[in-house]
Amino acid sequence: MTPEKHAIGVPFIELQWVDSTNNYAMRQAHAGLAQHGFAVFAHAQTAGKGQRNKQWQAQPGANLMLSVVLEPASLFTQPSFVFSMAMAVAAYGLLKKFAGPAVKIKWPNDLYIRDRKAGGILIENVLGGGLWKFAVVGIGLNINQIEFGDLQDKAVSLKQITGKNNNTITLAKDLCAEIAAVLKKLETNPEAVIDTYHQQLYKRGEWVKLKKGARVFKAQVKAINTAGQLVVQHAVEEAFDVGEIEWVLED
Repeated sequence: MTPEKHAIGVPFIELQWVDSTNNYAMRQAHAGLAQHGFAVFAHAQTAGKGQRNKQWQAQPGANLMLSVVLEPASLFTQPSFVFSMAMAVAAYGLLKKFAGPAVKIKWPNDLYIRDRKAGGILIENVLGGGLWKFAVVGIGLNINQIEFGDLQDKAVSLKQITGKNNNTITLAKDLCAEIAAVLKKLETNPEAVIDTYHQQLYKRGEWVKLKKGARVFKAQVKAINTAGQLVVQHAVEEAFDVGEIEWVLED
């Protein structure tokens, strides 16, 4: 089944609450009840999932929490970071309609607006017999929430940027359309997707402070390679895997 043969967001399941939209979509896919394009939206999550086993905290009813089941095997023979890039580009495409050029993609696939986190993406791949069977793509975006507790200075929502409330279900369906469009482009012109990711890469060309273990150093952000590594330049060029380094906020 190729991406064109099934629209993204068909069916579109709306839940009042769930443990995690990714968990729900994964259960449906394993049971054979969710094929390419299946989408699940939740108004609230009791165990939202983030990158590297972190929890995703979101105010019930205020944000976009969406997971889609995709079958990307027709695009790649094995999981590739280019697919992750594409999902980040899709989320970027939605947010930029409201926040314009202030939206950036922070490696590996967070969405930032004005140096604050506006959303994140978690992709869980399922392999079988050496084949890429399907991917569950979870996307969480801060929409109408304005209070973030201890993360008040690190998080941001569209409402804080625009001063307006938005319908989260409408935006979720718009995001499905963005995913469909970027998947089509990924199949026909993957270089364009990679270029968009790099053009909107957070801090690209700028010097940042990074930490690897006990080592703290400054380096210039150059690019992301197709293996998903962050490429930086200082005295030498280095590439780092996801989770290998931390960004250090300047005082």
